[in-house]
Amino acid sequence: MIGDHESEADDEVLRAFLRGQRESVLAIVEGLDEKSWHRSVVPSGWTPAGLLEHLGGAEWHWFQGVVAGKQPELPGDLAEDQPPYDPLTVVFTSNEPSAEVVTFYLDQCAQSDAVLSATPLSAPPLGKHGLGGFEPPNVRWVVLHMIEETSRHAGHLDIARELLDGTTRLGGR
Repeated sequence: MIGDHESEADDEVLRAFLRGQRESVLAIVEGLDEKSWHRSVVPSGWTPAGLLEHLGGAEWHWFQGVVAGKQPELPGDLAEDQPPYDPLTVVFTSNEPSAEVVTFYLDQCAQSDAVLSATPLSAPPLGKHGLGGFEPPNVRWVVLHMIEETSRHAGHLDIARELLDGTTRLGGR
């Protein structure tokens, strides 16, 4: 049917835009010196390393957790009395070396792609988002959200890169 073919083509366009945004993020931080990876240039305190680590976590949450229904494995040293995660107050920082942060992000993206290759975009998610009472209606919504999330943070990283070392126009399409 023509409608099915058009839908598959539209779905591939969405996947391509997600890949493009991921590539932009990586192009923006490529060549950034180690000190700058861990330096904040904004009042809220986030760092490029922390923001890329956050994007890797978002990939895990939305594709493995929400779409595939996988439960997270919490670190063994997580205190039971630790306050719940509050996305409105968290500051994205990381002490991990940049190479490890990039590897983590690439691994999460690859796992997300594996979930997407096995799941129709029209399918309902198998897991729950769990924040704010909203649950996405289908996998297509999740892909669109991750395009939005990734591009938003690509813009943040682009500005940070300019403030850190003066480099501009990285990651453009």
